[in-house]
Amino acid sequence: MLAPVIAGVDGSAESFAAAEWAAREAGRRDRPLLLLHARNWHPRQEGGESAGAARRRLARRVLRQAEERARRACPGVRLSDEQVEGPATAALLHAAEHAELLVLGSRGLSGFTGFLVGSVALGVVAKSASPVVLVRAGEEAGDEHLPAEDGSASDRTGYRDVVLGLDAGDPSDEVIEFAFEAARTRGARLRVLYVWQPPSALELGPGDVALAGRPQQTREWQGFLSAVLQVWRDKYPDVDLVECVPQGKASTALVRAASAAGLLVVGHRLAERPLGPRTGPVTHAVVHHVGCPVAVVPHA
Repeated sequence: MLAPVIAGVDGSAESFAAAEWAAREAGRRDRPLLLLHARNWHPRQEGGESAGAARRRLARRVLRQAEERARRACPGVRLSDEQVEGPATAALLHAAEHAELLVLGSRGLSGFTGFLVGSVALGVVAKSASPVVLVRAGEEAGDEHLPAEDGSASDRTGYRDVVLGLDAGDPSDEVIEFAFEAARTRGARLRVLYVWQPPSALELGPGDVALAGRPQQTREWQGFLSAVLQVWRDKYPDVDLVECVPQGKASTALVRAASAAGLLVVGHRLAERPLGPRTGPVTHAVVHHVGCPVAVVPHA
């Protein structure tokens, strides 16, 4: 049985947008879609059986609404739904263990503020062993596509770029493969960014590339990135690949590159940190400030 695309739904506008995006992604991947609602029950809650029945009715209503939206987004999708007891973060993490990917909504804010990511989404991203995609409220099919000739939104044009933020010094096969597959299933261009910063004078040693001028440094990093991606270029010959090695701050460059993208892909190392599982600084920045859907792909 194929692992499903799972969308967590809670009745919010963000979660309904996530359900629609997940339906389209399930269609692209030829995977079933599971809509999951976690009833965030707590032992201290009162009300007995009547309160429990009310929570189940509310969950059923939320799932029906999400199902209607998902079927409109992708009429042919193989769809099922499920209610589980919370806490939501634990329930979603358990579901993600059996998922192709997990799709969640993030509270989007207007202007330059970007995502206001809830504690549930951040907790899932930090600990999930499966890819997690965060989708903002208002995300529509046309947002994934290039604008029509008159500048209007359209879902009949080609797909916008998939952007991959890559650490070329520690490349992850899981992250790279996710990005190439996303580009392949969309017929989209894949834009790979490796953002570098010159070392300080104290870090330089004899023969360091940083002693060269900036153009030569850029060429060196370009060659390094091309070498890292060569095996993937051979594996996915039909994917139009663009390699970029800008100098600067990684989070700033990725936010800028994602402004015209249909999907941003970043990696997240699964490692216990001193204060428990957390997202790294670049991942934390992009999930808060990028407007397009963000795929966070875990790796060892």
